[in-house]
Amino acid sequence: MPKFSTPDIRSPLVTALAIGLLPLLAACGGGGAGAKSAASGGSSGGGSGAATTTASNGAVQLTVPDGVDEATKQQYIEENAIAVCMKKQGFTYTPNVRTSTAADPLVAVDGEDYAQAKQFRQKYGFGYYAGAVYPNDPNVPFSKAAAAKRITPVDHDEDGLTDAQKKAYDIALSGPPAKSKAEEKPGGCSEVGRVAAHGPALSAAAEKNAEKARNDANHANGLALNGDPQLVQLAQQFATCLTGQGIPVSTTQPTGMVDMVRIDISKKLPENFMSMSKETALPLLNKDIDIALKDLDCGKKFRAAYFPKEKAKPYYGEDG
Repeated sequence: MPKFSTPDIRSPLVTALAIGLLPLLAACGGGGAGAKSAASGGSSGGGSGAATTTASNGAVQLTVPDGVDEATKQQYIEENAIAVCMKKQGFTYTPNVRTSTAADPLVAVDGEDYAQAKQFRQKYGFGYYAGAVYPNDPNVPFSKAAAAKRITPVDHDEDGLTDAQKKAYDIALSGPPAKSKAEEKPGGCSEVGRVAAHGPALSAAAEKNAEKARNDANHANGLALNGDPQLVQLAQQFATCLTGQGIPVSTTQPTGMVDMVRIDISKKLPENFMSMSKETALPLLNKDIDIALKDLDCGKKFRAAYFPKEKAKPYYGEDG
């Protein structure tokens, strides 16, 4: 059964590109940790050369690398706990973790690092049509090579199992199937792993309160960023520059300006932008490169001021 790495929750300023990524991700599959969901980037697993140890019950355990961030460490804890739990049920589960050190092409798109973004945009534009022109380039978000890199090698955990054993394996991993959609809930060893990494699930009331607190903080941060005098002034200059270059401006709010051009383009992409021929895509890529570079240069001062302030007041959009 193919195993996929765990999604990485990045800044909303990068996830704007996910508007275009949705069709590609849908083609790759989805789900939670137990469902072995798809995500971009590399991964490490018990069978891929990562450092491992063995638990007392024989389960393979990944060694947490030095210096990883807290989110990545939690992925190791979760996967290792699933492996131990599955071993107790009489099954093998090969833990697999997305590494935060894998090159992420989306990092180069957003313009936070001007030099890095310029290098990317000079060849790929915003990345939309580059996949059709460079299908074998893994640094292009929509290329066939990038899609293949998102999926980790197939494990052999269920090799040799009978159909009945495979059914038992799935139940051990994810819990028994729910009788209805309304009764679906996390279960099995996947839930054991999640609790080990993140703690017990909150009650419905506590989760609702926590979500409200997150949304309130997010809204307040958005108001602060959009009311920041320096950002407001730089956003106006950014907009004036874009208009002078013939690029439409749909908002002048700082939280919108940072990704406005890229998002506006994504809303008008042809449905076949990832599957069109190289000959058809090349002139569209050249136009995309031109607009992407103008956007980058017009917004250089604005983004240099915006990103540090957004890090201090994280904002993921009112619909996030």
